[in-house]
Amino acid sequence: MAMRDISTFGARTTAAEVVDGIDLTGRTVLVTGAASGIGVETARALVGAGATVTLAVRDVAAGQRVAEDIAATTARAAPTVVELHLDRPASIASVAAAWSGQLDVLVANAGIMDAPESYTAAGWESQFATNHLGHFALALGLHDALAASGSARIVALSSSGHGSSPVVFDDLFFRRRAYDPGLAYAQSKTANALFAVGVGRRWAADGITANSCMPGGIWTGLQKHWDPDVLAATKVAAGDIVKTPEQGAATSVLLATAPELADVTGRYFEDCHEAEVVDAVRDGLYGVVPWALDPVDADRLWDVSLALVDAEARARR
Repeated sequence: MAMRDISTFGARTTAAEVVDGIDLTGRTVLVTGAASGIGVETARALVGAGATVTLAVRDVAAGQRVAEDIAATTARAAPTVVELHLDRPASIASVAAAWSGQLDVLVANAGIMDAPESYTAAGWESQFATNHLGHFALALGLHDALAASGSARIVALSSSGHGSSPVVFDDLFFRRRAYDPGLAYAQSKTANALFAVGVGRRWAADGITANSCMPGGIWTGLQKHWDPDVLAATKVAAGDIVKTPEQGAATSVLLATAPELADVTGRYFEDCHEAEVVDAVRDGLYGVVPWALDPVDADRLWDVSLALVDAEARARR
């Protein structure tokens, strides 16, 4: 394999280009939310490079259709499909308990955006529960499988939306303030980035690294809760900065596979490069604000999340 120059990768790089020349034979990968959007293209690129991939999805029938399509387009074995509801701790526990063998890569891709106010059975606000707490619990449940790899990676999909809100520890679930779907989303995306920081601080000795990323501006089902008129106007205004799903999956796949990033952990990436730390996100898309990388907040979030997940698990026993 010729020496790669990943500095040439950028906003228009596709996931397939990221893994060109990389052999993932023998590597196992779990991708959440892989029945639609960039999750599909993330899985496709990884399967194409030889990885054994499991699609963790809400809709198993949709997941099976994606698995068949991936097999047809890559001429590789179809990914396995498992049912996963990130807002249901029992579902998360079931997936983790059923996992057999090591896990080399966990791509925490699934998410919801700007959802109407709703709460899980445990009383958790739905966006924080699905985007952060669900993935946090899944990673905890799969820790031993990740550690067994010896060189496992976690990829946490964040968003430039994190720039609108830190994690509001005093009111995680909007019990004392009016619910705002945008702020709820922003808080959950900050939590995704802080989770990657927390993994780097706690699991590095276990051979597990984690990084977060902003995929870019991509039109997928993620925007299904937007007002149709606002969505239409935003699409017009966005112009050519919008990525295809194949381009949107590139940074996730880079973090999951690039040999050049083997020892990198706790960082935030965009457009296949580590993002610049900025006081405010630029043009709605670029840069990472300090609160998303703050080690003190990362430690606090870890402790709070662990307490919430443990309390919920005890309540189910």
